[in-house]
This record gives sequence, structure tokens and C-alpha cells, in this order.
Amino acid sequence: MFRLHFSKPGGDLILRGGLLAGMLLVPLVDAAEPTTWEIPLAGNAFITTAEDGSKDVVPREGAMRLESPKSVVSVYFHINKPGRVQVALRLAVPEGTSTLRVQAAGQSFTVEAPAGVSRIAPAGNIDLAAPGYVRVDLAGLKKSGSIFAEVESLVVTSATKDLKSSFVANNQGNMFYWGRRGPSVHLSYELPKDKDLEYGYSELTVPEGWDPVGSYFMANGFREGYFGIQVNSATERRILFSVWSPFKTDNPKDIPAEARVELLAKGEGVHIGEFGNEGSGGQSYLVHPWRAGVAYRFLTSVKPDGKGSTIYAAWFGEVGKTDWRLIARFRRPQTDTHLKGFHSFLENFNPAQGWLGRRGEHGNVWVGDVKGAWHEITRARFTGDGTASGGHRLDYAGGAEGGHFFLRNGGFFNERVDLLQSFARSATPRDRPRIDVAKLP
Repeated sequence: MFRLHFSKPGGDLILRGGLLAGMLLVPLVDAAEPTTWEIPLAGNAFITTAEDGSKDVVPREGAMRLESPKSVVSVYFHINKPGRVQVALRLAVPEGTSTLRVQAAGQSFTVEAPAGVSRIAPAGNIDLAAPGYVRVDLAGLKKSGSIFAEVESLVVTSATKDLKSSFVANNQGNMFYWGRRGPSVHLSYELPKDKDLEYGYSELTVPEGWDPVGSYFMANGFREGYFGIQVNSATERRILFSVWSPFKTDNPKDIPAEARVELLAKGEGVHIGEFGNEGSGGQSYLVHPWRAGVAYRFLTSVKPDGKGSTIYAAWFGEVGKTDWRLIARFRRPQTDTHLKGFHSFLENFNPAQGWLGRRGEHGNVWVGDVKGAWHEITRARFTGDGTASGGHRLDYAGGAEGGHFFLRNGGFFNERVDLLQSFARSATPRDRPRIDVAKLP
């Protein structure tokens, strides 16, 4: 059997018609037949407090083995309206007895479970005063066996009429992985018509505190590749420029010689390699300690060579300075094009960091045509990937603020912006890029 305890430190518990931890409880109205949602930890949980050397990890599928007493595992789900929910854990304890703590919305429960196969361990009722994301924290308190429990899912039940919950429901299409990474969001820039465009220019600022590990802020995207900045670890950051091969494969070793992206030049300290798993092609990156709160400028050139191939080049610099750093120049075979599909995007490539928020601000966006004229870009269309459009994660936003566009994702915030909208930023004609392209490195 399970024994349930409810603890309310420092005050009295009032279950009906009163206040709990300063929060107004929601009256139980419009009751309906109870609905139950099983929220798999594999797609919706994150270790938000970790112990160095801990073996705790959220699995790609199945139950999570909770072993460290210092680990806090946070499970997220979204509700569409206020209501009361009952929470429980589907778990198994391989040996001995365990005590776990469950916390949400200012309330704390303890659950004691003996050894046994997978079963549902009830925690208690939670009154949620507003729609939006709910965070439920799990932690081990006591154990007599080697681990606290193998926790498979958070079980949420509610009799509130028309209450709906959103979360990553299953692993179809590897969605547990993609869901934990979080939604990717994009800005597709509205380009001048009937112009052959050679250059794309934009400026990017990542606000302080919005640059966790796993972030990729893509500044200058084009139809055949992308150029931006990454946070690869707590100690390493990169400037990344990649061009896809025209040969469609996720394994770069499968690309025939005649379809390989060829390096023509690279900047000092730039690493050259290949990439795969999302198409394949030529990759270049510079390890560089770029900083949040600083504005950087990105310049991309796309120019056909007249022989059936196209030359792509990328330069990087800091706004307010005059010098440019060449990242790389590539030749892409079987391609005859100018700059097409100019865009920006924001993504997280580390699933363990998908609970943290990211934000990028894209301003002073311009394109240059083959005649040397520059055209300011003030309109963009906001879109998202399948994680966003499929409703698996709802923590995404984009739009325009003053003279810049912005993209935001992760963090389980509630100020969502609907996809498939167009936004206009204020024009900044005095900030037109003044670049002597003949002197670029």
C-alpha cells in the first residue's frame, strides 16, 4: 500500500474556500467526468538540479531511474484553463522501500512506496489558478534499496469541465527527443522582387541570461545553408557556417565526389569538416568567445561562378568595429543561384537543456544586389518546426520590437505568439551597411 502525507511548512492548510501559500484556490465548478493524462518522463522531464557525477539521466524511452538524493526532476505539462488536478506517479521500486517528494504550485507531498512492480502512487490534489505550464518537481527523500524508484510517468487526473492538457504524448517520430529539445522558430525575410541578390547582412544580439548551453542563434540562413553562433559547452562557443551538398543524404560519407562541397578558403583558426544527420555538406566553425549583450554582424555572399557551381562565403564581426573575419568560402557544385530564402532561426540542440529559455534579437537586416544597391528588410514571417506546429511544446514566440525582430523558445513560458504571422520592424536606414566588398578578407 501507499501512504500519502501532505506537508505545508510554516502555516495551516485550508483545503476549501481559502488561501494556500498566498494563492487563491479555484472553485470546483463545471465538474465533469474525470479525465486522466499520463505524462511520460522520457519526453517531458528534465533534471533541473543535478549532483556532480550522478548517474541520473532522462532516458530516450521508458522509465527514469532516480538514484541521487540531490537530483530534482521537473516534469512540465500545459493546461488550457484553471482547475483542480490530482497528481500521481507511475513507478516501480526494485528493492526496499522509498520515500519521494512531489512539489507543484506551492504544495508539497510525500509518497512512500514499497518494493514492487509498476503501479500508480497517488500524491494529492493541486488547485491551479491560471492556464499555462505547470512544473511538478520530483525528488528522492529516503531509500533502503539502491535507487529511489523507476519513474515512468506523471499521472494527472481532473474532473474540471473542458480542461485540456498539452505535452509530448508519445515517441512517434522520435518525438521524446525533439520534444525535450523544444520548439525551433524561424523568421523568413520578405525580399525585394525581381532582384538578383548577392549579399545578406544582419545584426544579432543575444540578451544577457538567454544563452544556455545548446543554443544555436542562426543569423543568416539561405536556401543552401546557414551561418550563426552556438553555445557548445560551458567553456566553448562557436561561429558556425555550413553549406549543404546537393546530394541528399544524412551521411556525408555517401556523397559522391562530384557532389561534394569544396573548401576554397578559410579564416585564421577556422576548423573545416563535414556534417550529417540533417542532410550533409561542408562545415566550418571558429571557436570564439562571443558574449551575450553584445551586437554582432554577419555577412553572407552567394554568387554563381558561371561554370555550374555557386560560391558561398561568410564573414563575422562586432557591430561598431570596422574589421571583418572570414569564416570560409565554399564551392557548391551542381548549383547556379544567387541568394534565395534569406532567414533566421533559433533552436536548442541539447535535449537536457530544453527547459531553459533562449532569445535572439535580429536587427538591421539588409540584402545587397549584384549592382551594388542595398535593400532594407523590414518584414518577416514567423514559423515553427513540427514540435511547435504539432502542439507538442507551446513555449515559443517571435515578432518585432522597434527596429529589430526577435525569436524566443524554451523555458516553458506562457506568452506564446501564434505561428504563420508576418511582422514589421521599424526601418533603420541610417544603419545601412557600408562595406567595401573588394577589401573583405
